Amino acid sequence: MTRPRCSAFLATSLDGFIARPDGGLDWLTPFQSEHGYTAFFQTVDTVLIGRATWEVVGGFPAWPFDGKRVAVLTHRPLAAGHGELALSGGLSEVLAALSAGGARSIYVDGGAVVSQFLAAGLLDELTLNLIPVVLGEGIPLFQGELPERRLALASSQAYPSGLVQLRYRP
Repeated sequence: MTRPRCSAFLATSLDGFIARPDGGLDWLTPFQSEHGYTAFFQTVDTVLIGRATWEVVGGFPAWPFDGKRVAVLTHRPLAAGHGELALSGGLSEVLAALSAGGARSIYVDGGAVVSQFLAAGLLDELTLNLIPVVLGEGIPLFQGELPERRLALASSQAYPSGLVQLRYRP
């Protein structure tokens, strides 16, 4: 069985945070114009997010993952409001379950989950949108101990807003 393609598309502050300490994302508002996210989102059939990310996006005015199968990595019961699937276990088992359910291209989202995939060598593409803001504190992009891993720059793009998009592959 071939595992699904796993890609991440994230925004990070200059000092490496993906959210404020309380999960707040208001600092991203001035940079929300199109930077390829819509095109990226159309290439995936499944979204795999961590519990903390699921709790944050569940508070958005609109569910951001319409039309996609959504799986949440969690060890606690999940009150799914949009048909989300709760999964736990090792990443190999999670990917096998998603693949058996038809997943071919997975959007991996959330700092902890992206870090786990990167550490395990399971991330096929990492797109970072570097936002010209220093938050000073918050939820870090990379979490836990990560082994040294070299990535190849596939592309880079600077935008008038100051946002710089970096796309990496293993």
